[in-house]
Amino acid sequence: MTNIPTNKKFYSQIVDLLQSARNSVVRTINQTMVTTYFEIGRMIVEEEQNGQDRAEYGKKLLQELSKTLTREFGKGFSATNLKQMRQFYLIYSKT
Repeated sequence: MTNIPTNKKFYSQIVDLLQSARNSVVRTINQTMVTTYFEIGRMIVEEEQNGQDRAEYGKKLLQELSKTLTREFGKGFSATNLKQMRQFYLIYSKT
């Protein structure tokens, strides 16, 4: 007994539907992540603007935020990544 469907057109339609769904999910996740990183960047910029000594405060803010987010969510929230999120916001908020 084989696992190959006898109706190849039916099988092909199911495969196409599943591939389309997967592609849609990937696009949605990517869009959500971009929006999330943009918003994190915005929030960092706004918080930094309320700090006294911007350079030192910003550095400390990113380091502390990195530690907290990494503890809560795992990899992906290094101080460097947070700086890139801030930069992403600064560049694309003007367009």
